[in-house]
Amino acid sequence: MAGRLQDKVVLVTGGGRGFGAAIVEAVAKEGADVAVHYNSSAAGAEEVAKNVRALGRRAMTTQGNIANWSDVKRVVDDVYREFGRIDVLINNVGDVASGQMSWRDITEESIDHILAVDVKGTMLMTHECGLRMVEAKSGVVVNIGSHVVINGSPRAPQYAAAKYGIIGLTKSYAAALGPYVRVNTLGPGFIETERTMNREDWKSGRRQAYIDRTLLKHVPKPEEIVGSVLFLASEDSNHITGEFLVVNGGYGMVGA
Repeated sequence: MAGRLQDKVVLVTGGGRGFGAAIVEAVAKEGADVAVHYNSSAAGAEEVAKNVRALGRRAMTTQGNIANWSDVKRVVDDVYREFGRIDVLINNVGDVASGQMSWRDITEESIDHILAVDVKGTMLMTHECGLRMVEAKSGVVVNIGSHVVINGSPRAPQYAAAKYGIIGLTKSYAAALGPYVRVNTLGPGFIETERTMNREDWKSGRRQAYIDRTLLKHVPKPEEIVGSVLFLASEDSNHITGEFLVVNGGYGMVGA
C-alpha cells in the first residue's frame, strides 16, 4: 500500500539525531526517499540513512551550517544532484539555549547564535528550496517551531523571539511561494528527546511541573509527534498554508 509520501524526495535538516531522526524514519515509512542533513553529527546521520535504506528507500547525507548561505546552497545542490528534486523540506534544525536557566544569564553570543540558526537558517533553507520548488510548480515546506510563542520564555527570551520569527517567515514565504508551494509551521511543546532528558532543570522538577500544566498529563516521545509533521508534509493538509499548528497536549491552552 502506497504511503502518504510515496516516491517523494524529502530533505530533513538536523536529521541525524533526536526529533529529526524520528522525522526521517517516519517519512521513509511513508514511502519517501530522504536527504539527511547534519552539521556535526555525521555518525548519527549515517546511521539514520542506513535505517532508511533498510526500509527499502534511498537515502543520502549532506553536511552544512544552515546559518551560512554558501553552505545552504551547497546542501541544496547536493540533494538535487543526487535526487533531481526536493518535494518536501522539513526545517527541523533549531537551538534551544538549553544551558541557560535565567534571562539574567543571557550573552550576546547566545543571542547571535540562536537567531542565526533558528531564524536565518530557516529562512535560507526555505529561500533556496523555495526558488526551485516555484520553478517546478510544486513543493511543501514544514518548519519546526515551538509553543514557546504562546507564553514566551523568561528563561531564554532570544529563543522565543527566534520562534516568533519563524512564524513570520512562514507567513511571508507562504505568500511569496503560493500557489505552488505550501509553507506551515508545527509548534510542539516539550518532546522527550535525549537532549531534553539530560537537562538539569528537566531532571530536577521542570518535567513534573510541565506535566502538571498539560491537559493530557504526558510528555511525548519524538515518534508520538511525527504524525503531525506527516500531516503538514502530505496531501492530507493540501488546503493549509501560512499556518501555525500547536501540538502540546493542551499546555497553556488559549481561546479562539
